Amino acid sequence: MLTPDRISLNTATVKEQWTLAQCIEGCARHGLGGISPWRDKLQEMGVTNAAKAIRDTGIRVSGLCRGGWYTGDGALTNAVLDDNRRAVDEAAGIGAECLVMVVGGLLPGSRDIGAARAMVEEGLAHTLDYARTAGINVAIEPLHPMTAADRAVVNTLRQALDICDRLGPGIGVAVDVYHVWWDPEVKAQIRRAGKDRLMAFHICDWLVPTTDLLNDRGMMGDGVIDIPGLRAEAESAGFDGLNEVEIFSTGNWWQRDPDEVLSTIVERGRIAC
Repeated sequence: MLTPDRISLNTATVKEQWTLAQCIEGCARHGLGGISPWRDKLQEMGVTNAAKAIRDTGIRVSGLCRGGWYTGDGALTNAVLDDNRRAVDEAAGIGAECLVMVVGGLLPGSRDIGAARAMVEEGLAHTLDYARTAGINVAIEPLHPMTAADRAVVNTLRQALDICDRLGPGIGVAVDVYHVWWDPEVKAQIRRAGKDRLMAFHICDWLVPTTDLLNDRGMMGDGVIDIPGLRAEAESAGFDGLNEVEIFSTGNWWQRDPDEVLSTIVERGRIAC
């Protein structure tokens, strides 16, 4: 069971309905323990204004989404590296516990996934060097293999942790159950990550059938993921952060009253997590 104070709202869950200011107010109203903004919403509100509003409510910032996208320009351009430095600065400005990285897919026009992965690791090394000076943890989020071409060429916790091993302190993983539940190694890799490298834990559910692999995520308890089992594994490995609800749902949850969404999150935390 998850009590509301153990839950964080990833603002993607109500991105079609609420501004960041409304999300902050909603989290406080429903007793949630934290929030994880997306950068577009944060930039709309302004880092200084958002930081003050968050401080005034007393909630935590479980993460900032997102940095990465190192392969988008086909090279590690100054624009890509500068944007990731800005993401670090934004994370520091709101007191985020980590900066979540969606690393990028294949290089435009390329079929060379090895080259893309090498570019991603080089980019992460650059960002990590800067993040260390700002005191911000960098969390690689491995995404389901269906996203390898266009979103993330890091697809398993094993891959992500191998990168962490090579790059050293200050970098870890964001475990999103939607993306890793299927992996036969997932529990072993969660144990391998341990307390220091388990930087974020994202929850939602995998619906059967699903109508859209990106934008038809389910509310916890509506699908097939063993969320309690994965959460127990993470906590056994030392994770003591907030459980971040991140639901992309064009046809369902993005169409509902956001207070209903948050009330449902609280209820499902008690019975399905």
